[in-house]
Amino acid sequence: MGSEGPPTWASKPCIMGIDEAGRGPVLGPMVYGCLYCPLSYQKTLSSLNFADSKTLKEEKREELFENLKKDDSIGWEVDVIDPRELSAKMLRKVKVNLNEISHNSAIGLVTRVLRIGVLLTEAYVDTVGDPEKYRIKLSEYFPGIKFVVAKKADSLYPVVSGASIVAKVTRDKAVRDWVLDETAEAIDRNFGSGYPGDPETKAWLANHKHPLFGFPSLVRFSWGTCTPYFKSMIEVLWECDKDDEEGSSSGSKKRQLKLTNIGFTGCKRKSEETESNGKGRCKFFQSRKLELVSHFH
Repeated sequence: MGSEGPPTWASKPCIMGIDEAGRGPVLGPMVYGCLYCPLSYQKTLSSLNFADSKTLKEEKREELFENLKKDDSIGWEVDVIDPRELSAKMLRKVKVNLNEISHNSAIGLVTRVLRIGVLLTEAYVDTVGDPEKYRIKLSEYFPGIKFVVAKKADSLYPVVSGASIVAKVTRDKAVRDWVLDETAEAIDRNFGSGYPGDPETKAWLANHKHPLFGFPSLVRFSWGTCTPYFKSMIEVLWECDKDDEEGSSSGSKKRQLKLTNIGFTGCKRKSEETESNGKGRCKFFQSRKLELVSHFH
């Protein structure tokens, strides 16, 4: 990770760059990275051969990352967003889209560096969505910082190029070291680049879907790439709460009837009705005589 405390130059005006890696893949985390240094170090930063990480080979990216980690005039931080978190937020009843997740991550990185005690006066950000709207949003959060938000900022500003290297190397390592432990069966790691258009990635998804439990945790199952695979999976029908039944459409009533026909629900006891309307324990637990256990023998 980045600095654990303020560097010696933290009280001087500083500049920051922010970029992400892994926005598009269907596999693995999305990683936001930032790099910061004194404003007076900008010219030296330009001579360190940082470039948009996508234009560099993996070995070169890792070499540059090692160099910047050893540089006492540079600080860095990362935010690794788990694929399960991405999918969960994007599939919530009140959805959080990828742009909002990205904005929140960038805001979190700025906040983290400010809390360390770094005097940030300028920040350069690779845009997500409309650059001007994003700039205004960031400026409202941090009025003391001048923000420059631009497309292809990772190829325009060395401080953002450095951030892109931080993000990309961190993501590559996270994917490389990912523990695939969802099943007792062996899962091969030949999943290709992780991008939706990669034939190797698509073949891996097809071979590693479970009819009931879906995909391993490496997979962003909210991505449209995964949708075709759901057709061959087992449909799960959930029991409806009493209040939901009363206010439901005819379609959901039919679903409840279907459950009843196959023996999942029966006549409700009064206690079950209490649970169903939210005034007691969930009927799922009571009807199955499941109790909370706090001590194990």
